[in-house]
Amino acid sequence: MANLSRIDLRAQIKHLDLAEIPSWLSTALIVILAFLLGGLVILAIGANPIVAYLSLLQAAFGDVNGFAETMVKACPLMLAGLGIAMAYRAKFWNIGAEGQIYAGGILAAVVGIHLAGLPRVFLLPATLLAGVLGGTLWGFIPGLLKARLKVNEVITTLMMNYIIIQLTAYLVTGPMRDTSSGITISPQLDPAAWLPIVIPKTRFHLGILLAIGSAFLMSWLIYKTVLGFQVRAVGEQSRTARFAGIPVERTIIWTMIISGALAGLAGGIEVSGVQHRLVEAFSPGYGYLAIAVALLANLEPIGVILSSILFAALLNGADAMQRAAAVPIPVIYVIEGIVILFIAIRILRRKSN
Repeated sequence: MANLSRIDLRAQIKHLDLAEIPSWLSTALIVILAFLLGGLVILAIGANPIVAYLSLLQAAFGDVNGFAETMVKACPLMLAGLGIAMAYRAKFWNIGAEGQIYAGGILAAVVGIHLAGLPRVFLLPATLLAGVLGGTLWGFIPGLLKARLKVNEVITTLMMNYIIIQLTAYLVTGPMRDTSSGITISPQLDPAAWLPIVIPKTRFHLGILLAIGSAFLMSWLIYKTVLGFQVRAVGEQSRTARFAGIPVERTIIWTMIISGALAGLAGGIEVSGVQHRLVEAFSPGYGYLAIAVALLANLEPIGVILSSILFAALLNGADAMQRAAAVPIPVIYVIEGIVILFIAIRILRRKSN
C-alpha cells in the first residue's frame, strides 16, 4: 500500500501542470528562486549572501529615508509598468515606455519653465498634464500605425525610443540648455511646478501617491468598464472579438493612448518631483525595466505596485550591498535577469498548455 501511494504521488508530480499554479504563487516562487540563485552567485564570488541581503533590506526599508528613496524609484516603474500591462492586455507589445517617459518629461519641462509665474494651482496640474500629453502622443503614433497599417509595434516603439532620447540630448545641449550651468541641463522648473514633498526631509513626493492611485484606477478600468472588457477580449482573441462587434483597431489605439499617457505621467513626475529640470538621461532605463515589472505582476495593476517596489528596492539597495558585503552592483542585474528568465518560462509554459 505504501509503495502504491508513492507511485501515485510520483505520477501526480510528473503530470503537474505548472501553468495551473495560481499567479500569485508562481510570482512568489519566481522571486524566491531568483534570490536563492542570486545568493549562490554571491557565494561564488566569496561574499556572504545573508549579509548582502540584510544590507539591501536595511538600505531599502530600514528607515524613513531609505523607504522614501525606494518609493521614489518605484514611482516611474509603477506608472510605466501600468502602461505596459495595459498594452500587453490587448496583445500590443509596447517596448516604447522608455521613449514615452522621455516625451512626457520634455513637455513637462517646457511647461514648467516657460509658464513660470503662474500660481501653483494652475502650473503644477498643467506641468503634469503636459507630461501625460507627451506620452500620449508618443504612444498614439505606433498604436495608429499598428491599427491602420499593421506596422509591427515592436519595431516602431523601439525605434521611437531612440528618436526621443536623442531629441532630449539635443534640447539640453542646445535650445533648452541652461547657459549659466557648466553641464548639459535645462533651467530649473518654476518652484510652483514642483510636486510637494509628502514626508518631510525626504524626497517622498506627491507623485508616488498619484502612481498608487493610478494602479487602483487601472484595475477599475480593466475589470469594470466597457473599454476594459474590449481590451481583454482583443487580447484573448482579436478575430473572435471582431466577430462579436468589438472595434479592434479603435481599441488598440485607445489602449496605446492610455499606455503612453501613464508612461508620460511617469516622465512628468520624474521631472517635476525629482529632477526639477530636464536632464539628458533622467530615466536610467525605467521604461525597459517596467516590462519586467508588468510581467512579474502578471499584468495585474495591483500586482504592479508590489513588483515595482521589489525592483526599486533592488536598485536602491545595490550600493549598500557593495559597501557592506563587497558584492558588485552587477549582481543586482543578475538577480533581475533571473527574474526575467523565470517570467519568460512561465509565459512559454502557459502558451504551450
